[in-house]
Amino acid sequence: MEEREIYKGLAGVPVDYTAVSKVDPESNSLLYRGYPVQDLAATKSVEEVAWLLWYGELPTPEQLDGLVETERSARALAPNVRRAIDDLPMTSHPMDVVRTAVSVIGANDPDAEDNDPEQNLRKAKHLFAQIPAIVAYDQRRRHGLPLIEPRDDLDYPQNFLYMTFGEEANPEVVDAFRVSMVLYAEHSFNASTFTARVIASTLSDLHSSVVGAIGALKGPLHGGANEAVMETFGQIGTPDKVEEWLDDALARKAKIMGFGHRVYKNGDSRVPTMRAAMERMLDHYDRPDLLEMYERMEKAMGEQKNIKPNLDYPAGPTYHVMGFDTETFTPIFVAARVTGWTAHIMEQLASNALIRPLSVYNGIERRAVPE
Repeated sequence: MEEREIYKGLAGVPVDYTAVSKVDPESNSLLYRGYPVQDLAATKSVEEVAWLLWYGELPTPEQLDGLVETERSARALAPNVRRAIDDLPMTSHPMDVVRTAVSVIGANDPDAEDNDPEQNLRKAKHLFAQIPAIVAYDQRRRHGLPLIEPRDDLDYPQNFLYMTFGEEANPEVVDAFRVSMVLYAEHSFNASTFTARVIASTLSDLHSSVVGAIGALKGPLHGGANEAVMETFGQIGTPDKVEEWLDDALARKAKIMGFGHRVYKNGDSRVPTMRAAMERMLDHYDRPDLLEMYERMEKAMGEQKNIKPNLDYPAGPTYHVMGFDTETFTPIFVAARVTGWTAHIMEQLASNALIRPLSVYNGIERRAVPE
């Protein structure tokens, strides 16, 4: 067998340049187009951050008005998208629903095969507008509730919550949701973004790239981790059982979801901002038990494994108390990350090279076919 150095999972291997985002090692901060994400989350809207990721600069007031008008006018789902959702079994995972609906949206687009930059920007904005309606409708149908049409007088997070729960959310809840969407919007060459770029590198269409990214994000080692956090909390039951549960899990060498990150060595820089939003929500909904469980698990993991939380750890309890089903957490991630994915797809196409890595064969050597 040929002996070659193998980089499993492409760990530590740079494969291309990107101007969309980076983790700055000096400040341990995630930067979107140079701006620290915690600073963006403090003051900027979801729409402003979307524009930043697509165009490279924050929008002027006029540009923001144009994006808002475009997004609000494109929120309603086409009848065949709604039918596709209705036809899927309730046993299917909500990520399967989002993946399927995005495929139908792509099939509906008369210019789906056109990779012109302006066409892809249009498609990106359309998906940005439509995915919240998919996520909201799927949660409602699982509870036997009818679809709620979008409203064009509500901003992006307000409308998302309204379509899901049927009433206007408290401003504090809207702001915590906004923060989460900004923090989840982009994260360099993660697994789903890289999947999107691989597909785009073949000169496939933008919708296919997003569908592939959704498939990658579904996995519990990527986007599905925020769901696993609440599943863990459910298994633990009460805060006083945290240490006992963790001892058993570590003895079984189980992976503790919501902790650790391949890129961050000194803790996920997004966590303090998301944790502050989570604490506001746990106080708003009077859930001190969840905060105690969160803190005891964080402390025990630090003491036993010296591993810190990632963004999924505080995001899970935040979405839970807002009323989202656990299986809906990763589709929310899709709604946020579609801006980052599409920014990367367009960046890939602007300077494209087919992504086709090599492998080292370690199978049976050449042999004859038996007669």
